[in-house]
Amino acid sequence: MRLQAVVLLASLAVGFGLALSGMLAPASRHSLMQNATTEAIMTGKMEAVVNDILANHLPVGRALRATAGMLRWRVFGSGGAQVWVGQRDWLYIIDEMRTWPDTDAIMAHRADILAQVAQRLRARHVDLVVAIVPDKGRVVVAPMNGPRSSQAERRLPAWLALLGQRGVSAVNLYDSFIRTAPVESLFWRTDTHWSQPGAQLAARTIAARVSTDIDRSHRFVTIEDAQESDGPGDLLRLMSLDGVPDRLLIRLRPAIDRQHRAHTAEMSGQPTAPAAGGLLDETPAPEVALIGSSYSLNANFGGYLEEALGAPVLNTAKLGGGFAKAAAAYFTSDGFRTAPPRLVIWEMPERKLNQPLTEEDAVLAAWAAHG
Repeated sequence: MRLQAVVLLASLAVGFGLALSGMLAPASRHSLMQNATTEAIMTGKMEAVVNDILANHLPVGRALRATAGMLRWRVFGSGGAQVWVGQRDWLYIIDEMRTWPDTDAIMAHRADILAQVAQRLRARHVDLVVAIVPDKGRVVVAPMNGPRSSQAERRLPAWLALLGQRGVSAVNLYDSFIRTAPVESLFWRTDTHWSQPGAQLAARTIAARVSTDIDRSHRFVTIEDAQESDGPGDLLRLMSLDGVPDRLLIRLRPAIDRQHRAHTAEMSGQPTAPAAGGLLDETPAPEVALIGSSYSLNANFGGYLEEALGAPVLNTAKLGGGFAKAAAAYFTSDGFRTAPPRLVIWEMPERKLNQPLTEEDAVLAAWAAHG
């Protein structure tokens, strides 16, 4: 009975300490101070704030998720519901492998949208270059050691066929990637995205396909940090292992990638990715606009593209951009309406092409059809 009492008191003390640490966190204190009124207490709003802090902002939540992630990986060799664990610490997002419903109709609809967008741009004398980022699991096959659905295998050739039927040409980056040795250098082990060598190869491949008459007299230089740092590691985050050290007495997670982060600047010293130009700007808007997904925001891809093109690039890509998010936002913006570029480069990840349609698909389709 004494032991039970001690354990109970110790548990209460730990729980109180965790709750107090959660309450004292800056974001929690701000929420509590905002609702420290009689009205908030009487209406239950303060209670809701406290419950949210206890449910979502306690250190124990992160600790438990990390512990579960370590056990799952160490004992079962599993990355959970979103991550496939391959050999030699290679991780893959399961979205690449799975089967989606109505995939043929979805891809045909998106191909129709893309063809209409291309037509609208031609009417405004804007060229379009479409670049398709192949799945990591399609390029780095050997360490995956896992099944890709037949639907996933057919996705890229089916998409290229749909675009060809509609008269839209595309840069299939897979062709360049697969000729590179070793292909494992083109993607991170512990992240979904391409590495800096992959981003640089993609930029050079795309630039070689650009025939638009733009000013390519700018000179850019890319330098890398002398100090090595951690790579992005988004798949470790999905496994709840991003805050865990690689090892203590034993390995606790796949070792994170390391990099010398690259930065590109114009030879004059001006930074890359200038802001969108307008009527009152002292300098004109860039002649090249980049739309796309997080691939365009990772591994200095925008900088490598500027270096390969010899021209400034307006990077309007969006995290989680998928197929349509950045395109819908950019084409419906005042910046595009008032100062359209000469060239749009549209990067799209293969794995997003047959996923369910989104609100942004509908917005982009309406713009393409009616403006």
